[in-house]
Amino acid sequence: MTFIAKPRLHHPLLKSNGLGFTRRDYEGKVSTLCAGCGHDSISAAIIQACYDLDLPPHRLAKLSGIGCSSKTPDYFLGASHGFNSVHGRMPSVLTGANLANRDLIYLGVSGDGDSASIGLGQFAHSIRRGVNMTYIVENNGVYGLTKGQFSATSDTGSKSKKGVINTDQPIELVALALQLGATFVGRGFSGDKAQLVPLIKAALRHNGAAFIDVLSPCVQFNNHAGSTKSFDYVREHNAAVNRLDVIVDRDEIIVDYAPGSVELVTQHDGSVLRLSKLPEGYDPTDKFAAAQRLQLHHSKGEILTGLIYVDPDADDLHAHLGTVLTPLNALRDQDLVPGATALESLNASLR
Repeated sequence: MTFIAKPRLHHPLLKSNGLGFTRRDYEGKVSTLCAGCGHDSISAAIIQACYDLDLPPHRLAKLSGIGCSSKTPDYFLGASHGFNSVHGRMPSVLTGANLANRDLIYLGVSGDGDSASIGLGQFAHSIRRGVNMTYIVENNGVYGLTKGQFSATSDTGSKSKKGVINTDQPIELVALALQLGATFVGRGFSGDKAQLVPLIKAALRHNGAAFIDVLSPCVQFNNHAGSTKSFDYVREHNAAVNRLDVIVDRDEIIVDYAPGSVELVTQHDGSVLRLSKLPEGYDPTDKFAAAQRLQLHHSKGEILTGLIYVDPDADDLHAHLGTVLTPLNALRDQDLVPGATALESLNASLR
C-alpha cells in the first residue's frame, strides 16, 4: 500500500494571516476521497475560513462519526484536536467535550447518513441543548461507503444508479434544526465557495448551536448495472491477485450566481439541482419568515441556500446550566469542595 505525504516545506512567500500562519498550516493529510468529491471542496472552505479568522489551530477541536464525510477531518486542521467517534454518536461526544472544556472552538463534521439516520436523535439533542459548536452536514443523499443506497435525505422520486425510485419522504435537516432551536441555520453548496466560506466563518464566531447543511454531490455512482466497465462486472469476471478500486476523475462542480436568483446545477449522474440563493435585504433574524420561505421554495422543488436564520443574542449550554467560566477540566479539588458551611446551607434548602 502506498501512502502519499504532503511536503513539509512550502514557498517562503506564501501569505500569512494575523497569527503568522499560512493557509498550509490549516491543512491536513492528502485526501483519499474520489477525485472531484464535493467533500474536498468543503474541507478547503473550512481551511480558508479558519485561516481568514486567524484562529489558532490548537484551539480547535474537530469531531466526526462514520462515513465519507467523517473521514474529511483528517484532511484539514492537522494541528488541531480531533476525535472520530462511532456511527451517529459524534454529537454526544462533542457535547461532553464542550462541557469539559469550554475554551475550545468546536467543529462537528457529519453526513446525511451519520446525522439523519442512525444519529438523528443525537443530532436533535445537541441542537436543542444549544451546544456552542459549528455543526456541518456534508449532504450527498447517498450512503457513499456502502455503494450508494438512498439516505434519509434523498428526495422522493429520486433514482438510484440501479434505477430504483425512492418512495420515502426526505428528512429536511435545515427545517428540523430551525424547529429544534438552532440559533444559526444555513445551507450551502460545495461548489459555491464564495457563499460557503463566509457561512462557515460566521458559524465559527456564533455563540450557540450553529448548523450548516452543505449539498455535496457524490461523483462515484455512475457505474450502472449492465456496463462491462462497472466495478461489479469486472470483479465477477476477473481472476485478480488483489482487489483494487479505481474511480474515474470528475471535474469539480462549481457555480456562481447572483443573490435572489435560481441556478440549475447538473450533477455527474445527470440529475439537476435547483439552487435558490437568498436575495439581498433578506432578514435572517425572523424565524417564522425563515420557516415559511423554506416551505415555499421546497414546494417549487428549489433548495434555498445562504444564512437562513440567526439569533444575534443567542447563548449556549454553559449559560443555560450556569457553569463557571473556568473550564470544568481545569477545576481543582479546592474549587470542587464547597466546605461544611456551604454543604449545610444546601442541605437546609432541600428540607
